Amino acid sequence: MTINDEILILANKIANKGNKPTVALIKTKLSKKVPLPVLISTLKGWQHDPSFTKLPQEKIKTNKPDDSRIKSESFEQDLHVELAIMKNEILELKQLVKQLIKQQKN
Repeated sequence: MTINDEILILANKIANKGNKPTVALIKTKLSKKVPLPVLISTLKGWQHDPSFTKLPQEKIKTNKPDDSRIKSESFEQDLHVELAIMKNEILELKQLVKQLIKQQKN
């Protein structure tokens, strides 16, 4: 299970109980630490799916780890972190541009 799947599953479980899934609430229930930008960006894209509360049975694991899957998940997480960071930087830049425009008008 990827960290994104875990976040989405937790959000659905919380929503199924009638509560609003928040970053703080999900963060306390995660099985491992997740960078805040990843958590935020995953939650922003979340749409309630009441039936998505667990993953289908994963393939039976052998004694040998599947290195390609591990590398793929790690790469995917790295991409999500970088994307979240860039989104935050864009938001900051937009705010700065608005401030500059406001200053020029005054």
